[in-house]
Amino acid sequence: MSYGFVITFGKHAVETMLMVSMPVLGCSMVIGLIISIFQSVTQIQEMTITFVPKVVVTSLALIIFGSWMLSKLTAFLHQVIVSIPNIVG
Repeated sequence: MSYGFVITFGKHAVETMLMVSMPVLGCSMVIGLIISIFQSVTQIQEMTITFVPKVVVTSLALIIFGSWMLSKLTAFLHQVIVSIPNIVG
């Protein structure tokens, strides 16, 4: 197992992690920003207002992007399993 293989494997792992997590994190961040702007404009400083919309949007994002995320993770796992002989030998 060479250093190049390890670096490439790590690069693919980080890319897959970012691609899979970005839809959910991005939706949560956008709704958080919108609610923060709303709270600033109305001067309502209640911390529990952000909780319910973020949970709802995160759940919807998981429902919408879940199959795509699962297919990306499955493809990465398949790539890892196929490359096991390169790791051992």
